[in-house]
Amino acid sequence: MLWSDPENEPPKELRETEAMLRRMGLLLALAMLVAMFVLGIH
Repeated sequence: MLWSDPENEPPKELRETEAMLRRMGLLLALAMLVAMFVLGIH
């Protein structure tokens, strides 16, 4: 049983949650970069 089996797709809610977490992670990384940039200037 492989995770890549097409018939073994995760439910819709799990995919939506994963996408949301991925977006949150990207936003958090961007916020940290901006914060470090601003703190580095001062």
